[in-house]
Amino acid sequence: MIKAYQKDEELFQDILKTKNNHSGLRVWWLGQSGFLVQWNGIHVLFDPYLSDSLTKKYENTEKPHVRMSEKAIDPEKLDFIDVVTSSHYHTDHLDAETLKPILRQKKDIKFIIPEANRSFVSERVDCAPNFALGMTDGTEISFSEEVKITALASAHNELEKDEFGNNKFLGFILNIGPYTLYHSGDTLWYEGLEEKVKAFAPDVLFLPINGNRPERMVAGNMSAEEAAKFGKVVNSGIVIPHHFHMFEFNTEDPDSFAKYAQVHHTKYQILKIGQSFKLD
Repeated sequence: MIKAYQKDEELFQDILKTKNNHSGLRVWWLGQSGFLVQWNGIHVLFDPYLSDSLTKKYENTEKPHVRMSEKAIDPEKLDFIDVVTSSHYHTDHLDAETLKPILRQKKDIKFIIPEANRSFVSERVDCAPNFALGMTDGTEISFSEEVKITALASAHNELEKDEFGNNKFLGFILNIGPYTLYHSGDTLWYEGLEEKVKAFAPDVLFLPINGNRPERMVAGNMSAEEAAKFGKVVNSGIVIPHHFHMFEFNTEDPDSFAKYAQVHHTKYQILKIGQSFKLD
């Protein structure tokens, strides 16, 4: 089991100590594709997976989800979240055991989902059908003058849509204060994605690195090399990789990503679970 950089109460206190800082932005990696963003007392949580639900679900099957890393924090403690996202309907991005405790903690929490997944989401997390805020490619939601989310289509593996033309897989551009971040969700590098992202000039890009291998029997993502190349093509911010060190059958060595990032002269930062990254 890979040890967290910090977890539980230590991680909680690390988050709280800068909760009301008026300068700089902090990001914590919570494992898999989960990132907590903190700026000026505002907290945005991308795609958290903070349980063992998949390990339990797939135990004694042909596709066991053996956990590699320690859990970062009990979702019950995350009672200060303002916005939480689910980029698509796969359980490591839409986990009832994680989201239910978070969603009931704060009455005015905003829950961002693909509009195409509304019925599925409502059933899984037991929320009212109109509770979540649905998005599709190109739509925007502003929460204040300082916080806005724009949805970009993701391909996992296809640019799949429902019968109304709403994308089932999304990534998100977060404008928060003076900073811009791109969270890819799960995606391949499809034609035109780099131009969409480049137009926003993100300061940080959260990109998957576990690759696309059919023998794993799950939808794929960018590889370590593709994520490094993508960051270089966008060429505006630092790449923080995700989607590794959660399940043994579907991971990548982050050192491989680091090697490719160095080859392509891509700015990057690899985080351990519970570790933070700061932008001044």
